[in-house]
Amino acid sequence: MNVTITPAKLHGPVTPPPSKSQAHRLIIAAALAQGESILTNVAPSQDILATIRCMEALGAAFAWSGSTLTVHGLSMNRPFHHLPHLDCGESGSTLRFLIPIALAVAGGGVFTGQGRLMERPQKPYFNLFDAKGISYTLEQGVLTVQGQLPAGDYPLPGNVSSQFVTGLLYALPLVEGTSTITLTSPLESEDYVAMTREALTAAGITLDGYTIPGGQHYAPIQGSVEADWSQAGFFYAARGLGNDLDIRGLNSHSKQGDQRIVSFSQRLAGPETELTLDVSQCPDLVPPLAALCAGMAGKTTHIVGAARLRIKESDRLATTSQVLRALGANVEELSQGLTIQGVAQLAGGVTVPCHNDHRIAMMAAVAATRCVAPITLTGAQCVAKSFPDFWEVYEQLGGQIERNEETL
Repeated sequence: MNVTITPAKLHGPVTPPPSKSQAHRLIIAAALAQGESILTNVAPSQDILATIRCMEALGAAFAWSGSTLTVHGLSMNRPFHHLPHLDCGESGSTLRFLIPIALAVAGGGVFTGQGRLMERPQKPYFNLFDAKGISYTLEQGVLTVQGQLPAGDYPLPGNVSSQFVTGLLYALPLVEGTSTITLTSPLESEDYVAMTREALTAAGITLDGYTIPGGQHYAPIQGSVEADWSQAGFFYAARGLGNDLDIRGLNSHSKQGDQRIVSFSQRLAGPETELTLDVSQCPDLVPPLAALCAGMAGKTTHIVGAARLRIKESDRLATTSQVLRALGANVEELSQGLTIQGVAQLAGGVTVPCHNDHRIAMMAAVAATRCVAPITLTGAQCVAKSFPDFWEVYEQLGGQIERNEETL
């Protein structure tokens, strides 16, 4: 789908959608429990549906009633006569969380994905598997892992992705014996691990730092998914660009690290004319932050600590800079970040691709509110990965868009 946006101010109240990051974690915890769990305020984005699909392949069952999800946990004694097939779609969280879980539950699995998913690095797991005697092959986009996940020491780098830590924190309580995760480099995106611990605690799992007692059992949970601070970033960016938005429904005490958008926005609204924003703990905020910085006339912003964005749905440092430059922004792409010199207006008047990246599409939609001429986004349906009704919400807030289902 292509979307043409005629520049217009957004206004009115808006509540971000449910947190995808928290929903992944609660769904997995509920699916690993024996018994029935009830989760409310769950949005069926493509990534969440991928996690549900994979947990079904492992033996859990799910039923929807509006935004309420009833989860019947899998039986830990279920025999697997062949390795389960786990289709992760384009969800990096689903893939990395479930690799060790599948080993603990089913002795392994056959993992597939779409887009760039199977190109994302899994070397931290592969290094562990080599040491633990777990077999794996990655051929033509199909990853097969097989073996028994043993208790023991698991050294992991903290600067590749916190998703590896989360996957092991879910899986190791299920094996017999005590295990330890040893971080070999400082942990980035540590707030995501805090969210994991919160979900595990809700399910009755005991952790002592990174020491994980084995032989534990997940308990059913009752939980509600918070509004998503990652998606809120786009509305904060829009508000900073002069759109009159009342952003509601967010938990100011959330463990979601992307609530840093509040302090970033406050700094950008302050008197500094040159500032540095470190996003190593919140890399998903880069697209909305970049859109905001692009429209801050008289300010130069250095976004640093963003190297991991090169292995997202797109090379997000490259695509963020390419799209914003096409709209008329002054953006320099660096190896691990961006330097942006703000301007009063963006020219627009161009057609740009979304690069099959939901956050690039939403960034462009926010930037369009500062454009002089309309812009057209190709592949705009990619927002379904995390925010399926984004374009409907954008229109409700006064955005002027025209959809074209045909490919340009």
